Amino acid sequence: MESNNKTIGWSTAQMAQKVAMDIHDGAYVNLGIGIPELVAGYIPEGREVIYHTENGLLGMGKVAPPGAEDPELVNAGKKYVTAVPGAAYFHHADSFAMIRGGHIDICVLGAYQVSEEGNLANWSTGNPDDIPAVGGAMDLVAGVKTIFVITKHTTKTGLSKIVKQCTYPLTGKNVVSRIYTDLAILDVVNKKLQVRELAPNVSFKYLQQHTDAKLIESSKQ
Repeated sequence: MESNNKTIGWSTAQMAQKVAMDIHDGAYVNLGIGIPELVAGYIPEGREVIYHTENGLLGMGKVAPPGAEDPELVNAGKKYVTAVPGAAYFHHADSFAMIRGGHIDICVLGAYQVSEEGNLANWSTGNPDDIPAVGGAMDLVAGVKTIFVITKHTTKTGLSKIVKQCTYPLTGKNVVSRIYTDLAILDVVNKKLQVRELAPNVSFKYLQQHTDAKLIESSKQ
């Protein structure tokens, strides 16, 4: 997105880097399918993050390089992955017990819509090409301590994904803590959206014009 020869906003990689910087050392983290998976590549050197996948692995490593794929070692998105030293494998029921028991610190998910109250809709738009079921997302938003959402600010047709009320089926109510888009980082505070950081060449006015939900301007901007 460009205007007056100035690039507006962050790239997808820069969005992922912003999320990575907010994941604390020693965190147990679950990454959703798609853009959230990129976050693992931007964790600062020297910071330990332990990755969990709901199909039964704690200590997930990087994506397996070509030729080294193990058909029995995949993540919840069915991608071939690796395991770090000390990794543990377990039944998916135990994996969901970790999630539901509040033992995962942070989950990073994509979204179709996020409301100003922190409601999340990320599994269905009614399109027949959508993922056919909610999968583990509903358990993740209910059991994980902190939910980060990373998504483009608008759809391909220019509709805001940050809305007053979600019109798609909900994954969870009042579950999102922070939203990272290509235009800004937003915090959900008392069921309202506060601008934490604006992306390059994005003004508060421009952001509000591209956001269906009402935003609160940070005093730091």
